[in-house]
Amino acid sequence: MPMAGTRPRDAVDAILTQWQRERPDLDCTPMAPIGRLKRCAALLEARIEAGLAPFGLTLWEFDMLATLRRAGAPFRLSPTALFSTLMVTSGTMTHRLKQLEKRGLIGRLPNPDDARSLLVQLTPQGLALIDRAVATHVDNERQMLAALPAGMVHALDEALSVWLRVLENGQQQR
Repeated sequence: MPMAGTRPRDAVDAILTQWQRERPDLDCTPMAPIGRLKRCAALLEARIEAGLAPFGLTLWEFDMLATLRRAGAPFRLSPTALFSTLMVTSGTMTHRLKQLEKRGLIGRLPNPDDARSLLVQLTPQGLALIDRAVATHVDNERQMLAALPAGMVHALDEALSVWLRVLENGQQQR
């Protein structure tokens, strides 16, 4: 099983060493990239949350407001479009919409195309908040990537894009 050669060892290397010791019959190499990706995701999420805290936003709140913002004027979507984009259940979406509505960041209004449904729209307060927060968020992400050479960031992005398409399509590809 390949381990850290010239690079410093990380937490995943320690886990792989333990598995190699305990189960030498098991090829645990798939744990390396997946474990590192999961650890990176957890660390990134913590840094993103910290960057959003000055705006009084959690990551899910930011994601919802950003989804409405990038929909373009009038910054309005159906709840179905929102929960499909954000990959949450309709029950979770209902709870989250209520919380953002209480804070005055979104409003719900009748759907002119379907009298049985409502649309979710950013309020002027929500629009102002997300516009400030997204600028800081992008700068925070830029800083997190700054430690990597530009070519490595590009290669990482390309590899993750390929893998994401495979996972989204439910394929087992080699």
